[in-house]
Amino acid sequence: MAGHRMANEADVPSPALLVYPDRIAANLARMVAMVGNPARLRPHVKTHKMAEVVRMHLAVGIRKFKCATIAEAEMTAAAGADEVLLAYQPVGPNIARLRQLTEKFARTRFAALCDDDGAGVAMAAAFADAPHPLAVYLDIDCGHARTGIVPGAGAAECYARLSTLRGITMAGLHVYDGHLHDSDPSLRRKNWEAAFAPVDALRRQLGMPPMVAGGSPTFPLHAACTDRECSPGTTVLWDFGYGDKLADVPCQHAALLLTRVISRPGRNRLCLDLGYKAVSADKAPPRARLLELPDAVHVVHNEEHLVVETPRAAEFAVGACLYALPAHICPTVSLHDEAVVVREGRAAERWAVTARRRQLTV
Repeated sequence: MAGHRMANEADVPSPALLVYPDRIAANLARMVAMVGNPARLRPHVKTHKMAEVVRMHLAVGIRKFKCATIAEAEMTAAAGADEVLLAYQPVGPNIARLRQLTEKFARTRFAALCDDDGAGVAMAAAFADAPHPLAVYLDIDCGHARTGIVPGAGAAECYARLSTLRGITMAGLHVYDGHLHDSDPSLRRKNWEAAFAPVDALRRQLGMPPMVAGGSPTFPLHAACTDRECSPGTTVLWDFGYGDKLADVPCQHAALLLTRVISRPGRNRLCLDLGYKAVSADKAPPRARLLELPDAVHVVHNEEHLVVETPRAAEFAVGACLYALPAHICPTVSLHDEAVVVREGRAAERWAVTARRRQLTV
């Protein structure tokens, strides 16, 4: 990643999350070009959780979004989104919170997922006296086995039952294929076609309702199908977990981590302030790739410390800055209260990672 260093890095405390708006803009332009029409995009905001990034989407004509939490939904609506899909089945108090959001942001159209009759009844009851019914997408399990109903007769019957409830209106299908991330594009396509064959059959049975489908690994495949909305998330910032694996997804790395050497505990060792409270630990090590030391061996990773071994350790004094590319950007962003915005090689401003919180005002 050329041109990543900041001329004023001495002014930025570490560890720090860095974002590069020019690269975000390039990723958004590529996403729009791939689908042909920004109206076909419903990107997931869980990757960045920042209102400023939502506004960058709006500037290129992307008006619809997907999210996973009530806080993300509120942040996105407050930033000016036309439509927000809570891609999560609300239960318990979150149903009432969603109703509050619809009242607070009346110009934004909200929707939610459902894969259970009881949850559908609860949502319908909460919205029975609302000015407008809540749009609901039936969540379909195409093989990920995390949430949703397997496509078939049971899914069609559930869709029909939910359609009879006053307070909600069925808006279509939601299908997330997060299990499809084969490195070989031809194998990924083969597995994608097999996973979506029963989904397509269900959709035809239901009269071709709208469909929100896919994530980042299958984005190029869904982008080529003009009969659906695409909902990638990681594409806006990217990371090396996907970057190494998905050569056919043409995104730029738009977020890094600034770290410093805080100790040299041996001839070939460096200790950095890049513990797993600054970079997500949900992946196997290495969880961050040091751009200045890509071949360093990560030997110890704790809450506030990362120890690496490298024969080049003597080149880096205590206090030296290094830049790291996360393996998984989405949960890494969520560890930071703010992002340092890098413009023209300098730290220029800061953006709040607003929706890392579980609750904003609702």
